[in-house]
Amino acid sequence: MSMNATAGFPPLRFAPPSMSVSLDRIAEFLSTVPLFRELDRIALRSFAEITREHKWGKGTVIVSEGDPGDALYVVRSGEVKVALVAEDGREVILGVLGVGEHFGELSLIDGRPRSAHVIATSTASLLVLRRADFRRQVEAQPQVAWALLMELSRRLRQADGTIGSLVLLDVPGRVARVLLEHATPGQPATLVKPLTHQLMGQMVGASRETVSRAMSDFQEHGWIKVVRRRVTIVDRVALEARARPQI
Repeated sequence: MSMNATAGFPPLRFAPPSMSVSLDRIAEFLSTVPLFRELDRIALRSFAEITREHKWGKGTVIVSEGDPGDALYVVRSGEVKVALVAEDGREVILGVLGVGEHFGELSLIDGRPRSAHVIATSTASLLVLRRADFRRQVEAQPQVAWALLMELSRRLRQADGTIGSLVLLDVPGRVARVLLEHATPGQPATLVKPLTHQLMGQMVGASRETVSRAMSDFQEHGWIKVVRRRVTIVDRVALEARARPQI
């Protein structure tokens, strides 16, 4: 993919919700997003009033590395991936975000340029909160600032784990870790988001073929079950052991 993937795209044009019911629906949706979950109805509506909704088609670049960091994006429907893209087109996937998840938190704090590309992996609808509007609301609703700190802390811990796995784990161990990170709690568990072998390879720094071999090995051991691309974790304990460094 070219680093100029956004070239030729028309500038975003936002149309504010025209009816009260639209604001109510957005406020209701925001109440399910961890960043806004502790707000009361009035505060949620005040945030709904400053959001703008926009849709992107599958494969569309939403933001590019180096773009101005001027907004927070919340996924309302669909799915996006956060990626680093080399000049030769190779991708390293930093994360896959679904409904209720968001990106652009750092830009709300420091306003620095985007550190990665964000690309729609399906048709996606996102809520956009501009930095200046968001900061004004946070001054009136400081609990959002605390939630933002909690989210940044979670992402930092996740990044530490990812770096550690790249250094200390072999490819099957990294694949096991990705499966566990994207699975529902309990046992048996299913993956919250469908992940292709190609996508997992981009997440763990390996080829699709190597990921496929690891997945086949997990199935042979009875740790996972795959039916029509739906992955179920049958033996979480064994998979967790495989996701730890082998000493």
